[in-house]
Amino acid sequence: MAAHWKRLLVILLASQGLLMASAYNEEEDVPEEWLLLHVVQGQIGAGNYSYLRLNHEGKIVLQMHSLKGDADLYVSDRTLHPSFDDYELQSVTCGQDVVHVPEHFHRPVGIGIYGHPSHLESEFEMKVYYDQSVVKYPLDAGSYNPEDLEVTLKQFHSSEDESQDEESVIFTIILAILKVIIEILF
Repeated sequence: MAAHWKRLLVILLASQGLLMASAYNEEEDVPEEWLLLHVVQGQIGAGNYSYLRLNHEGKIVLQMHSLKGDADLYVSDRTLHPSFDDYELQSVTCGQDVVHVPEHFHRPVGIGIYGHPSHLESEFEMKVYYDQSVVKYPLDAGSYNPEDLEVTLKQFHSSEDESQDEESVIFTIILAILKVIIEILF
């Protein structure tokens, strides 16, 4: 009976380790055209807002991950205090929130981070990227080539392959942790 519970615990821990590794890889999977500008970490209480101001020009990508609880993201170029009642862009998922701030937005851009009331406190990490990618459009009908446009769009939307070194390190750490747990249990 105890051996059954030990095996169940080992399987549960192994699955948690794999989920953590895949979440880590998803976070780090950004196109090479994105230049990391800032990393902001913070905490926000339930039903409260924390406000940030974005002054960088150009296309900006805000990628926020809720480390604990559920933080939501609201963005506006009309107010420095966007909320769920007043915003232009939003992302309100329970995991990773991503907002693409267009180049034409007036600066400064207001960023509101809202702590969802389903959790007493939420912790978040937001990465701010400058998107250097350029989409090329044909200038006149005579130069329009559908094949060229298709190739350009495929290159634009293709994501960078995951780094083999990062995967190797993550799985080595997970395997070492699992070995220690198995040695302790058996």
